[in-house]
Amino acid sequence: MKYLLVALAVFFATTATAGSLHVRDADTIVVDGTPVRFQGVDAPEMDTLAGQSGRRWMVNYLRGKSIRCELTGEMNGDRYIGTCYADGENLSAAVIAAGHALDCKKYSGGRYRHLETPAAKSRLKRARYCR
Repeated sequence: MKYLLVALAVFFATTATAGSLHVRDADTIVVDGTPVRFQGVDAPEMDTLAGQSGRRWMVNYLRGKSIRCELTGEMNGDRYIGTCYADGENLSAAVIAAGHALDCKKYSGGRYRHLETPAAKSRLKRARYCR
């Protein structure tokens, strides 16, 4: 039964319109009521200026785009873990390349490390579990 719920969540979270998308922060969005945390992304928390800047960037970046998420079946708190795409572009890669987040090797296997900007590496603190 657990896998059925995950499959249904994937189905419901596949696309979003402007009215069914909410950005929590630079690595979590809510699509059609389903919160999704980007797998392999280490973004600053919202109680920091960098976190607020990352959220603003994500809001602007997603404006008017079609969103699709592929969920892993894992959860972190109230959020499903997955990879989301905006008009086909991987959001994890985009937010890291834009300098608002870092790669979290523990969960990405290092696949986004090459996208980290020098500025982000110098100003963002990598979470211990992502080192």
